[in-house]
Amino acid sequence: MDGPPENGGHNQGPRPMEMLLLGMGGCASFDVVLILKKSRQEVTDCIAEIEAERADNPPRVFTKIHMHFIVTGKELKEAQVKRAIDLSAEKYCSASIMLAKSAEITHDFEIVEA
Repeated sequence: MDGPPENGGHNQGPRPMEMLLLGMGGCASFDVVLILKKSRQEVTDCIAEIEAERADNPPRVFTKIHMHFIVTGKELKEAQVKRAIDLSAEKYCSASIMLAKSAEITHDFEIVEA
């Protein structure tokens, strides 16, 4: 991790708040893949692209987070992908459930044929 030069950093790594988003994306992606595999879907990849907004004043918490999932596999069923993402967001992903206490979290997805 690193920070900006004005705070003694060198801009050579992700900032701590970016690491939180990376953790959330990894947690959610892991859930989605696991749920799809348990549903006998032939998933080969899951990428979570994340955009976020933060409050203007300290402690500058996240106020909005949007996750766009790119799910790759063979003949994936849209309803199963949606279900996996919803289950992750509502039940399994501790990171996103925790961040949802202060931020509005939305998500969407696209399916790519392997």
